[in-house]
Amino acid sequence: MQQITSRHPKTTVRTTENLAGYLFLIPTILVLGTFVILPILYAVFLSLQKVQLLGGIEYEFVGFRNFSQLIEDERVWIAMKNTAEYVAIVVPSQTVLALFLAVSLNSGIRGKSWWRVLFFLPTVTSSAVLTLIFMWIYNTNGLLNDFLSVIGLPTYNWLGDPAVALKAIMIMNIWSTAPFFMVIYLAALQDIPNYLYEAAELDGANGWHKFINITIPILKPVTFFVIAMGIISTFQLFDQSYIFSNGTGGPNNATLTLVLLIYQAVFRNLQMGYAAALAFLLATVIITITLIARRLFGGEKS
Repeated sequence: MQQITSRHPKTTVRTTENLAGYLFLIPTILVLGTFVILPILYAVFLSLQKVQLLGGIEYEFVGFRNFSQLIEDERVWIAMKNTAEYVAIVVPSQTVLALFLAVSLNSGIRGKSWWRVLFFLPTVTSSAVLTLIFMWIYNTNGLLNDFLSVIGLPTYNWLGDPAVALKAIMIMNIWSTAPFFMVIYLAALQDIPNYLYEAAELDGANGWHKFINITIPILKPVTFFVIAMGIISTFQLFDQSYIFSNGTGGPNNATLTLVLLIYQAVFRNLQMGYAAALAFLLATVIITITLIARRLFGGEKS
């Protein structure tokens, strides 16, 4: 009897602590519920409906007809191809460039504080502003073609040629996004203990051996984070494609992406249900590719 009584205060304290914890969680739960859970549930509802927006909102249950329409829509496959090509080129390129810049800045070069600011400027600049600047650079009489002419290389109609329009966006985004990941890599590099490199030097390792056998394995979790963030952001390519093509995805659907297709379905064709189905397709692709990247690169230090 005495033992039971002695445990009672502990139980009361534990209950009070649990209650306090739940009370602190309430604001987060409300925010997540309002801005994450409810929109997802509403998107599920919309994907199974045909929504009439003109003359008042009306819903007609159509089941999985919106999803079957995805398979039959040729523009979906074009958007998928363009988006996959964009991701496959931009993500590895920006990752390698970010690591190269970070290693360079971490090597003790002079004025690295100024170099950091210079490299990071594109990241803090508005995406729309950068796109407009590159539209001027990519113009047929723009800076890039003038430079190519001076050095004797062929010029291109960067904005009007379907063969190079998407590549023009790739170049711009690799240049503008790599500095953000450079900062992440730089922070991770500065966290690597120096004694690991000193021990490797005693064993006769040169700079390349230290980079391959020490730096790369330790940066594995950071590399996974960079790749995962790159996959998520590149699959959501919209603003540059929209501005370059004036919202059409041209020329000849060369810059059409999944997010731009969702925009067109909602704001041009007023197909809310179809747009919701497209959004679920995009989410499924992003989650699948991210999980594959996690299996390949892992999230733990080797």
